[in-house]
Amino acid sequence: MDGLPAVEEPLPAWVFPPPDGFTADDLDRIPEHPRHTELIDGSLVFAGPQRAFHSLVVCLLNAALRQWAPKSLRVCRDMTVTLDRRNRPEPDLSVLCADAVSAEGHETGYEAADVLLVVEAVSPDSEARDRKRKPQLYAEAGIRHFWLVEKGEERRPVVHVFELDPVTRTYVPTGIYHDRLKVSVPFTIDIDLTEIDHL
Repeated sequence: MDGLPAVEEPLPAWVFPPPDGFTADDLDRIPEHPRHTELIDGSLVFAGPQRAFHSLVVCLLNAALRQWAPKSLRVCRDMTVTLDRRNRPEPDLSVLCADAVSAEGHETGYEAADVLLVVEAVSPDSEARDRKRKPQLYAEAGIRHFWLVEKGEERRPVVHVFELDPVTRTYVPTGIYHDRLKVSVPFTIDIDLTEIDHL
């Protein structure tokens, strides 16, 4: 009714973390959490509404990586990766060992040791996490390849490619790609990034 204050619904009990924070296993025990919930540093992180560019660029890269990936690898979209007890992010795309994917498909995430490449498309509500914290966590977990996708001019993707320095456990930039992404690691890949115009 007009003039009456809105009644605020109380937050569900699972939103409040235990004293030591949430763990990677907790994500599977919280049945009510929203889709695309991540665990970063023991805290639950909820995703905002997806933007059109984000959806299009992930579709483009997903299709291209599936085309180029050897049979020993699988490309997964929006699946969590357990990095350690307090971190279970959900990269936009992951390329992992085919052996990690069960025939039944019951898994809710994968282990960092099985992941060869993670791809994050930067979103306005998660810029700091996508650009700084998540790459740091992926590198510390030993994931060898990381792509960061930014929105460039004319709604075209700009892909920043990184490779893990095994000594420092940090990522080293190996290239910035605008219209065409052509690399030889982690496997031969040649992607026409301008194809986003036709999606």
